[in-house]
Amino acid sequence: MTKSICLIPAKGASTRLPNKNKLPLDGKPLVTIAIEKALKSAIFDEVCVSTEDLELSEMAKNAGASVPFIRPESLSHDPATIVDVMLHAIAYYEQNNCYFDDITVLLPTSPFVDIEDIIKAHEVFNNAGRNALLSVTEAEFPPYNAWLTRGEGKEKKLAPCFPDSPFKNTKSTECPVSYRSNGAILIVNVAGLKSGKGYKHMDIVPYIMPAERSLDIDVQLEYEFAKFLTEYKK
Repeated sequence: MTKSICLIPAKGASTRLPNKNKLPLDGKPLVTIAIEKALKSAIFDEVCVSTEDLELSEMAKNAGASVPFIRPESLSHDPATIVDVMLHAIAYYEQNNCYFDDITVLLPTSPFVDIEDIIKAHEVFNNAGRNALLSVTEAEFPPYNAWLTRGEGKEKKLAPCFPDSPFKNTKSTECPVSYRSNGAILIVNVAGLKSGKGYKHMDIVPYIMPAERSLDIDVQLEYEFAKFLTEYKK
């Protein structure tokens, strides 16, 4: 029987939106919302919060999550990545003779993911060979006809981002559908994660989510929009 861990990364040292993982939404901190959904899904053997922030650590424990370690400061600032945080958590557990077959990352800043999304994503992951799964949503604007700027000052000009794309001059409504990561759910086979020091070398299956459940809060405007959506849903 496979064992699954849910890892909820919740650093205190967020830059673009300070203390974003502590921000309240409908009366609960974002980190608490993520923990409660992970626990209510009832599919994980462990729900762990990785943080370097002692206040977030207490919030997580009060919500029912495990906080078996305090994340090193070096993993809470750039250039540390989510893969570094995942590998650190896995290494900690394995050093304490606790082993998992897959790891699911849920970000507190994706508060509109449903419990059913978490469960269904795992079903897709299991049925697709248990390599890796990434939640995505349809891109608002197709990347094919995006622009870059070249030069400086008076010499600055626009240039196609993908000059060789056959769709660079195609209307956005006529471009192929493209998808972007929405930051909600990532599931990775632990053995593959460790051997490749990442997951992008693996076969990644999509879990497609609608835009209304794909908001990822990273700046103040997105937080204000999340509050608006919460009130609107009421």
